[in-house]
Amino acid sequence: MQTRTTGIVLIVIGIVMMIYTGFNYVTTKKVVDIGAVQIDSKENHHVEWPPILGAVLIIGGVIAMASGKKSNA
Repeated sequence: MQTRTTGIVLIVIGIVMMIYTGFNYVTTKKVVDIGAVQIDSKENHHVEWPPILGAVLIIGGVIAMASGKKSNA
């Protein structure tokens, strides 16, 4: 049962990674702080991964689900 759950999670993460190939986040850095005067700088950072990584996760999830099947013998 554990490998089936892991396989489903890998498939879902793989699909999400193929649809969304990255994300952005913003950090704020303090440039000047003189008493009441403050100047901040906002930096945009982009995190990106290749869509093939999502496909690899989907394939790994399918393999995990296939190896976790129980036989009814």
